[in-house]
Amino acid sequence: MALTKQAKTLSKSQQDAMLAFLSTTSLPLRNRIIFLLSIRAGLRAKEIANVTWSMVLTAAGEIQEAIFLEDSASKGKSGGVIWMNKELRNALQEYKAMAFHQFNDPIIKSFRGKTMSAQQIVNLLCEWYTRLGFQGCSSHSGRRTFITNAARKISSVGGSIKDVQMLARHSCLSMTQKYIEADVEAQKRIVQII
Repeated sequence: MALTKQAKTLSKSQQDAMLAFLSTTSLPLRNRIIFLLSIRAGLRAKEIANVTWSMVLTAAGEIQEAIFLEDSASKGKSGGVIWMNKELRNALQEYKAMAFHQFNDPIIKSFRGKTMSAQQIVNLLCEWYTRLGFQGCSSHSGRRTFITNAARKISSVGGSIKDVQMLARHSCLSMTQKYIEADVEAQKRIVQII
């Protein structure tokens, strides 16, 4: 995939603007979770549509530290463990407390309580980006943002690009590298400290 064809990554101000916008929608918490699953967990639209409560809850009904994404909910056999950040875990906890959910129900449902398809998630994310005037953004922007941010920060926690590959659930490192957006300013700064 050529770089010009890839979905754009989201800046911190764009992420904040999206979260503020979603708080004004008819299903603010559900919509926030959709967005957080994209930018904080790096899930694809298909995975957002297919993730169930059983993948995030313990047997006692508590939100786990990770999403245990089944292959059936992912692209190919790219299921696995997706560690959750605090913001996403808190949103899921709040959402769970709002209403009764069956253990195997999808987390994300339509306005009428029906299961949503991957295409509906794609359309919803694209609609939000369009309404906010985010040019070049698509349903994959959150995933690219997640992977790019992880790549930029992984060494600060003692990790490597291999850890980013594992977070992205890619079978090969070259695929992960295609998702990472280059930063010219970072390139300029690094040569000054080498």
